[in-house]
Amino acid sequence: MNFEAILFDCDGVLVDSEAITCGVLRDMLEELGWRMTLAECMQRFVGHTVKSDRSMIEAQTGVPLTDEWLEQFFARRNERLTQSITAIEGVHEAVAHLHDHCQGRIAVASGADRFKVEMMLKQVGLMRFFEGRIFSGHEMPRSKPHPDVYLAAAAHLQIDPARCLVVEDTTVGITAGVAAGATVWAYAPELTSQKTLLEAGASHTFKHMHELRLPKP
Repeated sequence: MNFEAILFDCDGVLVDSEAITCGVLRDMLEELGWRMTLAECMQRFVGHTVKSDRSMIEAQTGVPLTDEWLEQFFARRNERLTQSITAIEGVHEAVAHLHDHCQGRIAVASGADRFKVEMMLKQVGLMRFFEGRIFSGHEMPRSKPHPDVYLAAAAHLQIDPARCLVVEDTTVGITAGVAAGATVWAYAPELTSQKTLLEAGASHTFKHMHELRLPKP
């Protein structure tokens, strides 16, 4: 298909942030009495917002998840990301190619809050490709796995979602992209995750960002 727009997830697709964020979350949950490894934390929480898992966290810790705790989490998360965030290997070249291919019709559609997304894109030098075309699930009626953020991005670009390619890396995000009516390709650097991502609805998986190329129309 000759896609007319490309809609990117952010965490795990453009920036290598998920282990950093989950590291902070794991540490703070351990302070509340819920111990787990980083791998276990990532398995449970990657692709979800902390707020959406409030009831699970409260059940595991026996402690109410307060707004003050969430604010502390965001502050510690942002500090760690500012210190350590890096771009996914090869993503600058891939984004530049797709930006040119689609004549600038690319956007970020993330489940994360806007401050985090914009801060990370600035840190790794990707903001220039997405300025004015960043959409946050926190600002939608519903976040992923619902399609709202992808529908909003497609509407802003004035492209039918069926003509959009979504680039994702989680089952939650793939579900959102498919529900929006888009074609979804999944970035799967670990071979073990490819089957799961295809079962979630991705039509194609790729292991390296240099594979994210489209032929000239």
